[in-house]
Amino acid sequence: MKRPKNSFLFEKLGVSYTISAVIMTVTAISLTLVASSYAYQILEQQRGATEFDAARGSILAFNDALENIAWKSQASRSARFTVNYGQLELIPDRRLIVNITDYPGASYSYSTGYITYGTKTRYVNFGEGYRSYFLGDNGTLSTGAGSYGRGSIEQIPGWVYITLSYGVRAMKASTIETTQGTVRVNNVDIWIIRISIPDSSRGINIGDFDLKAKCLNVTTDTRAGPDGNGYPVLNEHKQCNIVVQLGDNPLDAVTIELDGDKVVFNFVVATVQVNV
Repeated sequence: MKRPKNSFLFEKLGVSYTISAVIMTVTAISLTLVASSYAYQILEQQRGATEFDAARGSILAFNDALENIAWKSQASRSARFTVNYGQLELIPDRRLIVNITDYPGASYSYSTGYITYGTKTRYVNFGEGYRSYFLGDNGTLSTGAGSYGRGSIEQIPGWVYITLSYGVRAMKASTIETTQGTVRVNNVDIWIIRISIPDSSRGINIGDFDLKAKCLNVTTDTRAGPDGNGYPVLNEHKQCNIVVQLGDNPLDAVTIELDGDKVVFNFVVATVQVNV
């Protein structure tokens, strides 16, 4: 005698299999979405980190271009940038003051700009408070050869910045004897690259663009004391102390030895326009 089939049980099992299949499908889709999202985030991080390294290389290339034309009036060059994960900003009006102590009137003050590329720490992370220099050092004033540029990497909460700014170079250029041969005059040259940023290029730049540098002019501003024939050299120490302040950076100073009776200070300024 056959037992009647339990249709309810079969229906219940069928529903159970269907639910299990749905759960497995949903789980598989969820895992796939999570994996895809994670892979996308990793890919985006890699792209952001790659752009950061490329931006540093572009800034180095731009510095080479700028220093190549800085002392050639009307000369111009450019460097290519691709910025999608960060932002490049041209910032004007940073105050630079050059003061020569003990020689009243022998000072120079002007505003200059600088360039910065910033990206978020989800792409690049060196650690809170990190700072390093890949071009020059933390000094604003030098007395020898080398780049005028100062390239730094700094991390603040949420952001990492690459910054390019320009310092000052000072040196004793020559010693000249007067026609009578009784007075020796030292010439001290102070070389300055001043960055000018037009209103149209101020602010944030994103995308593919050329960053351009053009030397507008090179001027010499001579400070030769009240009578115009040079400052009398202070016999007690035969030197001059040059102090530079750039923005909110610490003061930087150098001492230049003198061997003349008088000294003349020449501020040689290259004004370079930087724009996109």
